[in-house]
Amino acid sequence: MTGIAALLAGLGVVGIGFGLLSALLALLQPFTDPYWILGNLVLGILLLGAAVVMSLDSLRERVRSGGGRRIGKYGSSAIASTVLGLVILGLLGFLSVRYSHRFDLSEAGVHTLSAQTTDLLEGLDEKVSITAFFLESEAPAVRDLLDRYAYASDKIDLSFVDPNSAPGLVQELGLSTEDLAKGVVRISLSSGEATTLTEFSEPAITNALLKLVKSTGKKVYFLAGHNEREIESAEPREQGFASGPDSWGRAADALVNETYEVESLILATMQDIPEDASAVVIAGPTRPLLDAELQALERYAERGGALFVAIDPRARTNLNGLLRNWGVELGDDVVVDRALAVFGQATTPLAGEYDGHHPITKRLREPTLFPMVRSVQPDPRATGNYTVLVKTGRESWAERDLDAWRNTGRAEFGPEDLPGPVPIAVAGTPRVARETEPGEPDDASGQDPSADGSDAEAKPGRLVVFGDSDFATNEFLDALRNRDLFVNSV
Repeated sequence: MTGIAALLAGLGVVGIGFGLLSALLALLQPFTDPYWILGNLVLGILLLGAAVVMSLDSLRERVRSGGGRRIGKYGSSAIASTVLGLVILGLLGFLSVRYSHRFDLSEAGVHTLSAQTTDLLEGLDEKVSITAFFLESEAPAVRDLLDRYAYASDKIDLSFVDPNSAPGLVQELGLSTEDLAKGVVRISLSSGEATTLTEFSEPAITNALLKLVKSTGKKVYFLAGHNEREIESAEPREQGFASGPDSWGRAADALVNETYEVESLILATMQDIPEDASAVVIAGPTRPLLDAELQALERYAERGGALFVAIDPRARTNLNGLLRNWGVELGDDVVVDRALAVFGQATTPLAGEYDGHHPITKRLREPTLFPMVRSVQPDPRATGNYTVLVKTGRESWAERDLDAWRNTGRAEFGPEDLPGPVPIAVAGTPRVARETEPGEPDDASGQDPSADGSDAEAKPGRLVVFGDSDFATNEFLDALRNRDLFVNSV
């Protein structure tokens, strides 16, 4: 084989290799041009053919000189090796596509979808089509994010369309030239419902998908009237939720983005918690509740209601006794952590020790921060099934001598303090029993509840208790994983 023929043969092999590699990439990259694949293969075959034609005389001479047998032997071996290599390459390509796994090596997990997005995608029960209209040169900016959605669920059918190559589809969907200039993402269900996005952040895409597939119709009530954190703006001119740094306006808006309805609840004007309440949030009260309000909360828990309670250290509230009856103990203390303090504030600890199995915390990887938080522990004598959700660091402790701390301005770990890791949030399903003595008639039925051996306890409710309400205020909700922790808890 002459030098030129050998060069052509080498280039032919390279061309065929590029063609096969492009074919594999086409399975992963929607914008891979099929003509590029075909061109590489055809060019490679032509170059190899030209090399063979140019070497015919040399091959005939080798055959006449008795080298044909060696040529056949080594040629067959080369062909077999080539075929085997191509088969292995194809098998590896198939396995990489069929059983691929992604690793996020970034320290902050920036290439990982949030817990809310992952839970939503795992819960999909129908096919969802996501069509991205982008010029090929602009697609990489959003491709990575949308690829994560498609990778997380086999219910997602993702496709990228160049608007210039599909004018009929663009016209059919009524997409404007102005929007197409920036890019458009269209999400549609098999039922025909669809929405169009021109913002491509994960919250925007997830919220749009959530509103399409998971309209809950559920309502969350925020208890009011006891100086709780506000969710509604106090300014008549302001629309929407409260915007002050100490309010819970963003927390309420986060629930709206999860398709919940939210509303303030003045319980003193009602006999009971409304029947349409899927959850009641009690955020940082500093004044006591009326006895009738406490009884209404008890009845709500008895009928299986869900309660989210966040009470700050030394808050003047009478909810402590009610929570104690349900098996949750609020410590009269403040957590101090000089090792994991935020901006040097020992009373604003980072908490990153989560329960790895509970639905609220199992997907949390980054810490949350809690400005001025108290300890929260399950009562070991409680009949309810409680889980400690969050603990502070091992170097922290719950300072109980608060008066001495206030007078001296110094806090040191003492024998009366609770050593770390300090539990600061619990969740459980307490069983609420009626407070009747054996043989005493039940008020509702007029009969002894124990006479027939039936269980006097009601069906379980759901209770989540935090020792701080600052963590979900407008100022801190978007710090680290505070938002995820709050939304998961409700």
